[in-house]
Amino acid sequence: MCSVVSPSNCVQKHKYKERAERKLPQLSFKTEQALQTQTPLFLKTREGQLSLSEAKKMLSFSSLRPPPPKPSLLSLSPVPFCLPPSKSLIFTPRIKPMTTTTLSPRLQSTCSSSATKANPKNQTQNPSSYDLKIAIIGFGNYGQFLAKTLISQGHTVLAHSRSDHSLAAKSLGVSFFLDPHDLCERHPDVILLCTSIISTETVLKSLPLQRLKRNTLFVDVLSVKEFAKNVLLDVLPHDFDIICSHPMFGPQSAKHGWDGLYFVYENVRIGNEENRVNRCKKFLEIFEREGCKMVEMSCQEHDKYAAESQFLTHTVGRVLEMLKLESTPINTKGYESLLDLVENTSGDSFDLYYGLFMYNRNVLEMLERLDLAFEDLRKQLFGRLHEVVRKQLFGNAESRKVVQENYSKGHLNGAAALSSSSKSVRSVFKQILGFLVLVSDVGVLVHFPSCCFIMALTCFLSADSHSSFPSQD
Repeated sequence: MCSVVSPSNCVQKHKYKERAERKLPQLSFKTEQALQTQTPLFLKTREGQLSLSEAKKMLSFSSLRPPPPKPSLLSLSPVPFCLPPSKSLIFTPRIKPMTTTTLSPRLQSTCSSSATKANPKNQTQNPSSYDLKIAIIGFGNYGQFLAKTLISQGHTVLAHSRSDHSLAAKSLGVSFFLDPHDLCERHPDVILLCTSIISTETVLKSLPLQRLKRNTLFVDVLSVKEFAKNVLLDVLPHDFDIICSHPMFGPQSAKHGWDGLYFVYENVRIGNEENRVNRCKKFLEIFEREGCKMVEMSCQEHDKYAAESQFLTHTVGRVLEMLKLESTPINTKGYESLLDLVENTSGDSFDLYYGLFMYNRNVLEMLERLDLAFEDLRKQLFGRLHEVVRKQLFGNAESRKVVQENYSKGHLNGAAALSSSSKSVRSVFKQILGFLVLVSDVGVLVHFPSCCFIMALTCFLSADSHSSFPSQD
């Protein structure tokens, strides 16, 4: 360092200093970035590239602090750092090119679903992007059967029943409410009626409808549809949506899944708002996702077909149950089908069977047809017996008839012979009797033995006149 510096040299040195200070903040920022990303950092100079360690040796990090105020031109204070003009620094970090990765379809669906939940605006655009809050009224055997599938699809399920099924609900992940007021205050999107047919109207009228949302969707799963439709239309307010449905399966027939089974429904009353239409579609998608065959049908047509299919099936199953059928070592496929029918129908309550009979007006006609069919079948069986089977059943009776005919013929022949002999005997005895009477009249033979003989002869002749044998007198 010089003790005496000319003004021109001092000005030139300060220009170099200012130029270096403008470059050093860039160095500090790029250095920290390189240390965080662990990227190799190189310095370019006019002589070549310098590594970061060599740059550290050349530069003092104390100069990275904010620059001091500019000194005057006449200041003779020593300069702490001076960078030669030939060492101008240019920083170029080496960055590895980015590689694109392709996600698997499963991860893509997971990311898309999480993104959909994070963005609630997509829920109004796609009806399948949100889950329903479904309240099951009647959490018995069938209600629990449906709740398992609803929970597996991610829906929120609430339940209410007259009996306490809280333990079963807890095991399924369902919120159970003994008080229907508490359930309705949770404002479910859908009320799913799983009650018995004979108690549906009473249970529906007991619900606090004023605590529900104004456009709540009501869905029944009863086995009779005209009755359910009329009850829902009479009891519910006009701004409530209604779907009458009937899953044509139960816990026994669908224990291996719902794929290929029929689901019958009718959109009785659905509002025109987009969210109400989407809610209806979302509920029906529950059964579509499980592979059900969706059949849209009026309630009147459903009851007509159900009288032939469902009621007749339950009737035959219950009749076979009363016969106490048991499996045998030589079961045929048809017999095993009958045993399966007994098992399926016996698992349902008698209230269900009585409801099918009571609330379907087509059932009485089916019962009459069933009675007539049994009577006609019985007539055909006895009217077309084979001749060999007829002889086996009635051969002894015919042989007895022949014997009786032969006996009657022989009896008539013997009677004719006896009648001819009797005629001669009577003539002889009449002559004797006439002679004795004559003798008694003239007094020739009057004594007690003769009187007794006359009386006996008279009785014989009178008995012979009243005999069953034909008389020629």
